[in-house]
Amino acid sequence: MKNSRREFIVQSSLGAGALLAAPLVAQASPGVSFTQSNVGDTLKVALIGCGGRGTGAIIQALSTKENIQLVAMADAFKDRLDDCYKSVMNSRAKDTSAKAVPVNQKVNVPEDHKFVGFDGYKQAMALADVVILTTPPGFRPYHFEEAVRLGKQIFMEKPVATDPAGIQRVLAAAKIAKEKKLNVVVGLQRHYQNSYRDLMKRVQDGQIGDVVSASCWWNNDGVWVKPRKEGQTEMEYQMRNWYYFNWICGDHITEQHIHNIDVINWAKNGYPVRARGTGGREVRKGKEYGEIFDHHIVEFEYADGTILNSQCRHIPGTWTKVDEHLVGTKGKVLFDSAKILDLKGNVNYAFDKKTKENNPYQTEHDELWATVAAGEYKFADAENGAYSTMTSILGRMATYSGQIIEWDKAINSGINIAPSRFAWDADMPLKPDANGLYPVAVPGKTKYF
Repeated sequence: MKNSRREFIVQSSLGAGALLAAPLVAQASPGVSFTQSNVGDTLKVALIGCGGRGTGAIIQALSTKENIQLVAMADAFKDRLDDCYKSVMNSRAKDTSAKAVPVNQKVNVPEDHKFVGFDGYKQAMALADVVILTTPPGFRPYHFEEAVRLGKQIFMEKPVATDPAGIQRVLAAAKIAKEKKLNVVVGLQRHYQNSYRDLMKRVQDGQIGDVVSASCWWNNDGVWVKPRKEGQTEMEYQMRNWYYFNWICGDHITEQHIHNIDVINWAKNGYPVRARGTGGREVRKGKEYGEIFDHHIVEFEYADGTILNSQCRHIPGTWTKVDEHLVGTKGKVLFDSAKILDLKGNVNYAFDKKTKENNPYQTEHDELWATVAAGEYKFADAENGAYSTMTSILGRMATYSGQIIEWDKAINSGINIAPSRFAWDADMPLKPDANGLYPVAVPGKTKYF
């Protein structure tokens, strides 16, 4: 695996299962001169999705030690792309050593490499070796498919889909990515956090015995709202206010609480077989909140009978908790405080967060980019990303319907909640009534099967 980086890109693109031949190496940007010494050494990256998370992710990528150059950007909205570009150019890496290259010196994105619109991602990806996928999650399956088809190395944010049909697309592409030996890192960053890695190794080594129950929470005040503006089509409004529409967000149980659910799946080394739960809209009832619930409480059941009690809530003025707990036959794990307790509550082990904790958002990029630069194949996060995303969707289906939802039936259901086409004038599957209010799921009345 100690091939050159360029050989690795070529071999990955020609791996078994390739859908079709595609350009393997991006051409140099117009007007840019490359010397013989750096041809084949610079990793070219395209950013797909230029919102807040995309801005953070590309700055983290450019803050690594590797020889990286941002060569293309794509977003549905020009203002988001322009704001991101300005932020990146004004960014300063935390590494201020003499050897560190400033972030803005790793940017070479001429105007004709800034792509705006629904299909811009295809043009941007064609110019890069590595792609960063950070649009809202409803677009992730389509973007991931294209990146795999082109043989690109990939970082993509969680969640990776918003419905079972999207999950199946990601799983199919993930299989091909493995065959092509494409590194894929998913932004479930607890997998790259020192305290979680340390505690999970201890769990897997049997320090708390068999895990028999678990709890996880993402309870807080909620997130931003983008009011409707005059002249917006329904597609534009839903995309601007994307957090509140399931086709593009998946509800906060999927967009946010996936982090905590994923930790329990990690500990169990598996995924639930069914879910049952309750949820609703207790506070967020206005038209600006689209269709999503403001609270979900779910019991996820694993094959061995282990129960995960899961809570997520967006209600201002209530108690806040973002954490995961495990209970085993010999002890307990409290992930946020990074402690292992015996069954009587005595501390048996505490990870030193003050001196040993890292920034996992940066670490996931450090490790991915170092691996790609070395011409190695190490990361295959897409399948787990898909299954943990599906776990959250399973929970949403349970709370929306009030029914017990079986994993196998749900993941194979083919349920697709996306618009039939992506265009500003698209006929949206969810529309407001005369008062501007959207249809909302009603437990006991909403049916999936």
